[in-house]
Amino acid sequence: MTSQNESKKVSVQDMIEEKRKSKNLTTIFEKLIPTILFLFAFISILTTIGIIYTLLSETIEFFKQVPLIDFFTGTVLKPLSQNPEFGILPLINGTILSSLIAMLVAGPIGIMAAIYLSEYATDKVRRVLKPMLEVLAGIPTIVYGFFAFTFVTPILRSIWPSIDATNILSPGIVMGVMIIPMIASLSEDAMSSVPNSMREGAYALGATKLESTFKVVIPAALSGIIASFILGISRAIGETMIVTIASGSSKNFTFDITESMQTMTAYIVEVAGGEAPAGSTIYFSLYAVAMTLFIFTLLMNLLARYVSRKFREEY
Repeated sequence: MTSQNESKKVSVQDMIEEKRKSKNLTTIFEKLIPTILFLFAFISILTTIGIIYTLLSETIEFFKQVPLIDFFTGTVLKPLSQNPEFGILPLINGTILSSLIAMLVAGPIGIMAAIYLSEYATDKVRRVLKPMLEVLAGIPTIVYGFFAFTFVTPILRSIWPSIDATNILSPGIVMGVMIIPMIASLSEDAMSSVPNSMREGAYALGATKLESTFKVVIPAALSGIIASFILGISRAIGETMIVTIASGSSKNFTFDITESMQTMTAYIVEVAGGEAPAGSTIYFSLYAVAMTLFIFTLLMNLLARYVSRKFREEY
């Protein structure tokens, strides 16, 4: 009996010791978790700082050779001519026009799709349609580019014979198709978060489903809807392959959407893939355009955050 009692005491002590060690390891792990998470967050911050430093340092070198005013007010971009000119307005014009065309396509379709998914579709239909809609977001942009060039442009030329083989209208339309899932999904999430009590209150006052949607649900979800539009514009501004393939490389400062134009992203691809020697003015212009594009997208993202906070409704 004595030996059995002693063995039991030893086993209990072993169990206590193992629990103590396990507790110590858990405590150490719990203390390490914040440090590990901080390191991951710090890596993203360092990456952002590195990108900004690279863009800014090379942009400063460019503006040592080209006046800042000439760059932002010039309407002629001829980087390879004997007397090169580096006006960015043709690129900004092409970028804004293509983004506006994209939003004219994506905005109405995206918001109407969101209204249907949120207010009219049954759960079964929503579970089928929403993943199908989001498949569009998973298609590579280079596929969209060839789709614009080989399918959409010929259709536009059959309707509008005077349109150029490469133009800003075709990629703008296809970019709009690409952005539809973003606007539809974010807007649908915003509308679905509106409490059902608000809808029921509208119905109790005699409102129809359509009136409830446009007079109650959409105003209540307005911050999320506006944010989705702003993020969609930001996505269109930063799109590369579609405009590179389908819009051409003509650096025209024009508002005629049937003509070939070039966007900021397409110019970056052209210069980066060309024979621009390192240290040349055209090489540094790549970074100046990239810095301008970075500021554009940063401002759009900040605007989206501001709108979300400004018009956010708490329920």
